[in-house]
Parts: sequence; C-alpha cells; structure tokens
Amino acid sequence: MKIIGKGAESILYLKDGKLVKDRISKGYRHKEIDFMKRKYPTRREAKLLVDAAKFGINVPGLYKMDDKEMKVEMEFLKGNMLKDILDKSKQRIKLCKEVGRQVAVLHDAGIVHGDLTTSNMLLVKDKVYFIDFGLGFYSDKVEDKAVDLHLLRQALESKHFLHYEALFKAVLSGYKKSKNYSKVMTRFEKVEKRGRYKKKNDKSN
Repeated sequence: MKIIGKGAESILYLKDGKLVKDRISKGYRHKEIDFMKRKYPTRREAKLLVDAAKFGINVPGLYKMDDKEMKVEMEFLKGNMLKDILDKSKQRIKLCKEVGRQVAVLHDAGIVHGDLTTSNMLLVKDKVYFIDFGLGFYSDKVEDKAVDLHLLRQALESKHFLHYEALFKAVLSGYKKSKNYSKVMTRFEKVEKRGRYKKKNDKSN
C-alpha cells in the first residue's frame, strides 16, 4: 500500500494497482454523525463516477464501493495533472474546448462536479479525464451549473493567469454543446457580478 495523497476528508493510496479513496473518521464528531458524513458521500461519489461514465465522460472506472469501510476502489490513471502541463502545452486551447464539452455533457446529465479545477483533471494519452467527484452532486438547477463554471473560471485565473482569458473562452466554446447553454450563461453573468461585488466589499472592509 502506497499513500499518494491526503485531504481533509480522505486518504488516497495505491493497492494492487488500484486507487483507493478512504474517507477517514473524525474523532471529534459524534459517532453516528461521523458515520453518516462518510457513508453518503462515499455512496454518492461512486454513483457519480458510474453515471458520468454512462454519458461518455472520461472518468476513472469504478471497481468497488464499500459504505461500511467507507472506501471507493477505482482505476488508477497514469497521466499528468492538467494544472502542471496546460500553460506549456501547444494544445491548451484544444484541451480547454474539450473540458468545456465534457462539462456540458455532465451538466446536461444533471451532474455538477463541485470542484472544477485543473488539479482535478488528468491528461491521459491525449484525453482529458475528470477526477475527484467528492464534492459532486446531482442538480438540474441552472444556478448550480453556473457556479460550477464560475469556480472553473476562478481556478484558471488563479493557476493559469498568463492565458486564462483565452483558456476560459475556449472552455465556453466547448460548453456551447449544452442544451441549456443560453440559460446557464445568463445566470453565469449574475454569479460573476455577485463575485465581483463581494470581492469589492471585502477590499473596502
């Protein structure tokens, strides 16, 4: 067993060539509350992976979900995090269009990733894979989809500031595939305005 990552809620490790996500217990929480806060996210993440794959989204294959041990076993993908290679890649615009296309398919399927950053995307043999659906959920609300895109725009601005405007423009070009593109973009503009207003107020306080 080899630990390859640790987060606030889980540990990632390799076991027999598989990636295992182990949701860790929090000693400060009541036992029953701790159980529920680990059980349902474990179930949900596994289901999101299966459903995303059904709609043709590139995600790790699911091998096993255990909501007693709070573990999800999935395919270990060998590739590069998009955050590490995007700025240097000559294919960055093409890659971001593909990101947008896949987000459109996710959203049309009623799936919101919840943490769309290039840290949660892998480039594997010229294909972009989405990983870590730990904050994902099901929703048909335009607001939730607009916020998903807003978070992606913020991530691009933060981690890829040299090219972020062109990169996000490419994302939106790919996202035009969504059947709700116009509605989501109208709401996206409102979400962006809220974000700018909050940022302005935070600076003035």
